[in-house]
Amino acid sequence: MFDVIYHPNYVPRVLQQVQQALSEQAGLGAYFRNTRVSLYRGEAAAILALLPPASVDCIVTSPPYYGQRDYGVPNQIGLEQHPKEYIERLVQVFQAAKRVLKPSGGLWVNLGDTYWSGKGRPHGPDEKQRHRRFLRPQDASGPRPLCTPKQLLLIPHRFAIAMQDEGWIVRNDNVWYKVNPTPDPVDDRCAAAHEYMFHFVLGRKYYFNAGAVAVPSQGERPTKAPPSVWMIRSAPTFKKHMAVFPEELVRIPIQATLPPGGTILDPFCGSGTALSYALAHIERCQAVGVDISPAALEEAQVLLERQGVPETSDL
Repeated sequence: MFDVIYHPNYVPRVLQQVQQALSEQAGLGAYFRNTRVSLYRGEAAAILALLPPASVDCIVTSPPYYGQRDYGVPNQIGLEQHPKEYIERLVQVFQAAKRVLKPSGGLWVNLGDTYWSGKGRPHGPDEKQRHRRFLRPQDASGPRPLCTPKQLLLIPHRFAIAMQDEGWIVRNDNVWYKVNPTPDPVDDRCAAAHEYMFHFVLGRKYYFNAGAVAVPSQGERPTKAPPSVWMIRSAPTFKKHMAVFPEELVRIPIQATLPPGGTILDPFCGSGTALSYALAHIERCQAVGVDISPAALEEAQVLLERQGVPETSDL
């Protein structure tokens, strides 16, 4: 069963076909028009299978990290018993996304890493850490050598390599250096303060608006490409049902790879940050978000309604 949750004024015209399919399966009998953004509740791979092929210009997303949160819904990604199972499920989602991404499109995936610990209790007084910790898969014993206590699992790069094996081209493993990271009270290693934003493409030629993200240069040319290390503060809020990333994290992905009038997809949309940024900064763009969590979609709908994106007149 699929649910369609939509901002009353905006549903992408490019998604009218999937609206019909989802409505029939969900028994809603609705067909939405003349709108710019829609939100779907369900498993990402299943809903992506219903999207029209080559209908999306860019995908910007942050999947649930391995073993970090329990969203309280069945079949959620992130609670697999072994890291390899988690990576396999992520790759399956993005293989489904490959079909709907235009050949000129880009895929951006934000991922953080995980330690195999065995403790299962929060270390320190920080509220984010307390909310994040629960009886996680990595708190139990597991097959070695990968599942060894204190082992950094290197999940982001294992995922990227698995994506390469499926035909994706990795253009960057951009580093998000958190200016204000969550406290990491350890005394036998460096404190974790970074995540990754991978940029994948399907071929040698793809859309990339270099001028939109260029930075000043002191060389012969006035501007240059932005560096692959991004110094960005973490989001100031931490919502009950989801982890929230800052708007600045999606600025380069969206400004560089979502053309005016294009369509952005976030298959793990959470509270809708990427969709909201795109609608506010890219002219005439359309957006679609997918999430398995009803609570997340409620947050996203509130954000989009509060934003008040003007309705397009050419749909």
